Amino acid sequence: MTPEQYVQQKAAASGSSFYYAFLFLPPARRAAITAFYAFCREVDDVVDETQDAGVAATKLAWWRKEAASAFAGQPTHPVMKALMAHTATYDIRLEHLNAVIEGCEMDLQQTRYLDYAGLQRYCHLVAGVVGEVASSIFGRTQPQTIEYAHKLGQAMQLTNIIRDVGDDARRGRIYLPVNELQQFGVKASEILLRSKPWGYSERFTALMKFQAERAHQLYDEALALLPEADRLPQKPGLMMANIYRALLVEIEREDFQVLHQRIALTPVRKLWIAMKTNWRGR
Repeated sequence: MTPEQYVQQKAAASGSSFYYAFLFLPPARRAAITAFYAFCREVDDVVDETQDAGVAATKLAWWRKEAASAFAGQPTHPVMKALMAHTATYDIRLEHLNAVIEGCEMDLQQTRYLDYAGLQRYCHLVAGVVGEVASSIFGRTQPQTIEYAHKLGQAMQLTNIIRDVGDDARRGRIYLPVNELQQFGVKASEILLRSKPWGYSERFTALMKFQAERAHQLYDEALALLPEADRLPQKPGLMMANIYRALLVEIEREDFQVLHQRIALTPVRKLWIAMKTNWRGR
């Protein structure tokens, strides 16, 4: 298997909404974003699939060394071999990869966030920086597009957090800020319940509505920042935004029943949203 085949398989196997947006890119840009996404998946999987935190930390440290070696001209992992072919063309820097790794390391060191400001730091590393790199690969001419992409990445990460409250709790992590749990009278012990009634309550629903409103606001703010000159090349990002926002609306329709199940859009619906965005251009 070539490095290009490896990253393609990694991206396709994830079933992520991102993959549907990649399909509409020209071959060179599609190859670049697929390799970068595969890198993000590799380091994220270290945290999600490794039960021993010490082993996970060692693996992430290995990825730091591998990234540094790759930028020094000596990549060994197929993901880095595939990615290095595109770093100069699309201004993908070592600091970008290290930021993503740092965000994953936060998952090993921190299972709670006292307030939204603390959570924003995490979202910046694992999503905002990813958005910036993606916008560069898609093609941008205006500096403001970076701000748009960063904010859009954060909105999508908040959507992930809302969707994955139950899954994350089963891993011992709660991303919802502690002071907001207190504000709505929701106890962490309720969210951590692993059997009926799981922790659902009017208080929990109110808390989740608050989180959803924040995410919607970020989507609106991000889209307002996108310069008209970059709207066409940034269509893949708009596809992802529309897919993720449709997911957020679906979660709202399901009354935030996210503690015992993972609400998701079907592959057909994701593809349809991507195609519709491609036609409309927004």
